[in-house]
Amino acid sequence: MLCLRQVRLYTLRHYQARTLCSDLLLRQISGCTHEDEVFSLVGRNEARLSEKHVGIALNMLWQLQKKRPFLLRTSDYVRNHSQFLNLCILAEKKVEHMEDEVIVDTLYSMLRLDVAEHVSLAEALVVEAWRRLERQVLGFGDRHRPLSLPALSKFALCLYKQHRHFSPAIGQVAHIVDTKLDSIQDVRILSVLMISISEVITESFRDRLLYKAEQLLEEKNEVHFNYARRILQFLQNVKLRYHPLLEKCNRIFLESASHLDIHSISHIFGLYEQLGFDNAELRLIAKQLLSESIDDHCDPETFAKLFFSLGPMAGSKVRERLQVTAVHMAEEFSSHQVLMILKTMQKMKCRNSLLLKKMASVLHKHLDSYHVLQLVKLTQYLVVLRCQDLKLLAKLKMLLLGYLKSSVIPADTAAVIRVLAMLPSFQVEEMVLNKAAAVLPQCRLHHLNCIATALVKWNHQGQLHWQNGSELCAKLLQQLDDCGFQRLQKANSLNLLLEELPHVNGEWFEEVLSEETLAVCQRLIDQITWTNVLPLSFFLIKSEHRCPALFDRIASVTVGNIDKILPSEIYFILFLFSALNYDPPDNEEFFKSCIQYLTSNLSRLETYHLVLLGHALAMAGYFPPVLITTIFNVSFLSRLDAQLKVLPDTAKQRVRSSLMKLNRAVCLECPEFHIPWFHQPYCQRLLHNNMNRINPQRQHIHRMLTEILGGSHYSRISALTPYCYEIDFECVLDINKKPLSYMAQNIPLDGVGGIHLRHDIKDERRKALPPGAQRIALEFLDSKAFSKDSSRHLKGEPAVKQRHLEMLGYRVVQIPHFEWNSMVLSTKGEQLEYLRQQLYGRQ
Repeated sequence: MLCLRQVRLYTLRHYQARTLCSDLLLRQISGCTHEDEVFSLVGRNEARLSEKHVGIALNMLWQLQKKRPFLLRTSDYVRNHSQFLNLCILAEKKVEHMEDEVIVDTLYSMLRLDVAEHVSLAEALVVEAWRRLERQVLGFGDRHRPLSLPALSKFALCLYKQHRHFSPAIGQVAHIVDTKLDSIQDVRILSVLMISISEVITESFRDRLLYKAEQLLEEKNEVHFNYARRILQFLQNVKLRYHPLLEKCNRIFLESASHLDIHSISHIFGLYEQLGFDNAELRLIAKQLLSESIDDHCDPETFAKLFFSLGPMAGSKVRERLQVTAVHMAEEFSSHQVLMILKTMQKMKCRNSLLLKKMASVLHKHLDSYHVLQLVKLTQYLVVLRCQDLKLLAKLKMLLLGYLKSSVIPADTAAVIRVLAMLPSFQVEEMVLNKAAAVLPQCRLHHLNCIATALVKWNHQGQLHWQNGSELCAKLLQQLDDCGFQRLQKANSLNLLLEELPHVNGEWFEEVLSEETLAVCQRLIDQITWTNVLPLSFFLIKSEHRCPALFDRIASVTVGNIDKILPSEIYFILFLFSALNYDPPDNEEFFKSCIQYLTSNLSRLETYHLVLLGHALAMAGYFPPVLITTIFNVSFLSRLDAQLKVLPDTAKQRVRSSLMKLNRAVCLECPEFHIPWFHQPYCQRLLHNNMNRINPQRQHIHRMLTEILGGSHYSRISALTPYCYEIDFECVLDINKKPLSYMAQNIPLDGVGGIHLRHDIKDERRKALPPGAQRIALEFLDSKAFSKDSSRHLKGEPAVKQRHLEMLGYRVVQIPHFEWNSMVLSTKGEQLEYLRQQLYGRQ
């Protein structure tokens, strides 16, 4: 008995000593300040390491790396160290005994240390975590507690980073999230889980996740910008541009501006670009931050991100500096960075031949590393930038044709065919058309459109050189038409149809499928709700068709759900009605509801959006005082001027043009606001740039007017009115309808004999006409002035011009192109008689 007691005491003392020693070892590992210290402790205590020691050691290696700046990390050194291999072997042997959190933390550390996912330890950790997760989902009893939400989110992130997007384990994670969604109160955990399971969720589950994210972002607690960035990534993963969440994330980025660096800014801008979202205020902040640190980014990765983020919104001097640096650094760029630089050059409309040559020369060594869609983008960038490296373009053509021969994916096939059509002097092989024919039945509308555009171009340019090439092309185009019609006729979901339409454009769709698409939208008219009025409005704006049934439904749904639709979305709906000059049945109620909602939410709109909104309302004849006084304010215009500097060129031009038109409309229609006309210099620049745009048809009409009126001095071509309206032809008839001469007021237009331009641009004060005399503005209206449907209704802009010219004292005579070019006016005599009737009326 005494012997047994002594043995027990010895065992207890030995166990206590070992525990104290182990605790000491844990503290020593946790207190290391360098990786070599960790490896030294592991080497000296290898036999005593428990599963807990191993997990702490691997985690500590990552924590030490994490503390260093990205460029000073030494992950390669850690992975290649002999003790790291020993540590991995030990960990693999002890995986089954690890606690859940230790398994997940160890897997996460391996991932962050860039250990390949096929390494046996990484695989063992995934399998063990998956096994425990499976037992949790199936509800089996186990010695392990269910994975906590933080551990679950970390494990899900590991699976996502290992590209296991569709693995059964991810499905199990999604199931757990689905059942526990209401209990998740941490937006960090939610954001990680959202991007991890984004590929395996249903639409209804997606909507629940979005609602939960909105809830958590609304809370008063400060939200780290990384969480918002993950939510953006989720929206990109599910291909959804959900504005309420985008705006909330953008607000978080603005509040966290001081914490943003080049890596986060470039990532955010990249996601915004893919989601079709932008924010001028964030651009302004980013421009300032990046401009201040432009000299700090000297490594290829950060410079490429700087070039991508700052280049398109930088001034000329900064752009030049960026381009010079890119030339010097070109040889160091990776394949991805070269692609990023070329993409940005296209966006900047860069014509730096030296930089383009340098990028092209570097590309030769990277071509084999690109996958097919990257090659498609690369070819597009080079063609748009007018690359002259024929050897490089020939290599790209061969690679693309090689991919095309083996491709079975309709989207890839269509993308390759589209970009092959962009290549100069491309000799089309019969194989290309055969591949197109093979995938047609599986193609979406966008893919059909890409193939059709290429075929039409090749056929028109005579690039089908083999026997019966044109016949095969014509047959294939007919098949394309049939596939397009069949796809539309089978459509039974308006939302799915609207997902396809934003990417479809060009002559083929407009001529073949546009009307059928509108008919399908009318067939599905009961599916129009407040959630899809915006994409439907986008399509109708692009199609330029007035469809009363669809327009009336949009107006009705908008008024009934006005508080559910974002102010920025209301603008596009209003623009649809204004641009196509359509009045819904309850026109006053529709505009009044929209205006009331918008004026109470002006602060939610960007500065330049207010200008666009003001112009859209002015086209329809509405001038809300709150909006007008907000816009025509010195501080507002200063803020607008700053924002315009960071907007893309097309947006910048559109906003400036809208402000000018709004200024003109307010001066003419609302003099009570006492807003001065301050766009004279802007208009003069525009007119100067368009001085030589008089086309042969207008010259022909002017010669006929000369014949009718009795001389060229009785009319003006390209006459300028007060407030800078340019009208095609102007003449003055006295009380007896006889023309009055302009001889004392006009000058010849350089290079166009017998045609005159009013010269008094600087002084718009007009000489009084004789009593009873009348100014006549004769306008030739081309196809752009009318809607594209059978009604050929006058669109908003030319209707406003007519209204304003009449306010300026003109009688407006409009000559629609479809009347002038009709068979009825096929002879010169008939055209002369038509013009006489327009000027003098029927006699």
